[in-house]
Amino acid sequence: QVQLVESGGGLVQAGGSLRLSCAASGRTFRTYAMGWFRQAPGKERIVVARISWSGGATYYADSVKGRFTISRDNAKNTVYLQMNSLKPEDTAVYYCAAAVNIATLMDVGKAYWGQGTQVTVSS
Repeated sequence: QVQLVESGGGLVQAGGSLRLSCAASGRTFRTYAMGWFRQAPGKERIVVARISWSGGATYYADSVKGRFTISRDNAKNTVYLQMNSLKPEDTAVYYCAAAVNIATLMDVGKAYWGQGTQVTVSS
């Protein structure tokens, strides 16, 4: 069992920055792939960024590439999402997810999920 708790969401103006945090429990956290997903009202949940258990491999959606950075601190059992140059279209609930590998991370029914944190970007 893995428990995930997101924090750091809020209201910012376009062009501003936010840093999301995901605190995880579990002895196997260090070996888990982690990711950030988001879902806006009326839209599907999509992957924003992923990071391997070692932190050596990352992925970013085209819409956030160059603006967002995912990182992890295994000593603190925490994954971060640094979001810069925010746009109104980034407004969504952001969810942290964890799984034993990338394939499982992308399977909604098999990955572990946090409860989400709201990010709102005003224009």
